[in-house]
Amino acid sequence: MLIRSFPAGAFGTNCYAVATGRGQECVIVDPGMEAVEPLSQIMAEDGLKPVAVVLTHGHLDHTFSVVPVCEGYDIPAYLHPADNGMLTDPARWFGPQLARLVAGARFPDPSEVRPLDDGAVLDLAGVTLTVRHAPGHTEGSVVFTLDLGEAPGLLAGDVLFAGSVGRVDLPGGSWQSMLTSLRDVVLPLDDATVVLPGHGPVTTVGRERATNPYLAEAASSGTGPAPKGRGL
Repeated sequence: MLIRSFPAGAFGTNCYAVATGRGQECVIVDPGMEAVEPLSQIMAEDGLKPVAVVLTHGHLDHTFSVVPVCEGYDIPAYLHPADNGMLTDPARWFGPQLARLVAGARFPDPSEVRPLDDGAVLDLAGVTLTVRHAPGHTEGSVVFTLDLGEAPGLLAGDVLFAGSVGRVDLPGGSWQSMLTSLRDVVLPLDDATVVLPGHGPVTTVGRERATNPYLAEAASSGTGPAPKGRGL
């Protein structure tokens, strides 16, 4: 499996291109701010042809470049329906301090975005992605499991990071939902699962199970205070 990534824009959102190899079709994951040019460079360097954009959730730092990327390659985008409101009114979800980031940006009409349902299996570009609804960071947050060849993989969005989890203090966030998602979606995964997060470095489920205090909290079904977390 070929996975190329780069941190996009001021928020350092990890944008991924996933393919079976060079010169093949690929899936783009979370094209955030200032993602168009780096993606174009990756496509040219590896001879990749995008067939779809998949979004782990609807926050601005993960969706900012969806329209130019989808229009540029004439491909569809996928998002969980619970986050459609973030496309129609992105400023509402982040407060006035981020309103300037939205000015002049173009966002897709939700009716043109294909829905992601829990348990759905997407066969795109020879890559099989299994969708797991994992609310907490947002109501429509999802993760994608896939086979990386040498190990299972998890495109984790802003659900799980190295040493942390996604913040839950923005509209649509819920610490109790995050605990449930960590317990029911993340903790059952094999320790060897490679975690490709929405921000920060790659990690594994085993490493996080041993060191991440929020996974420990989920495993104990605790009710500790919500973390500050990461993500927009």
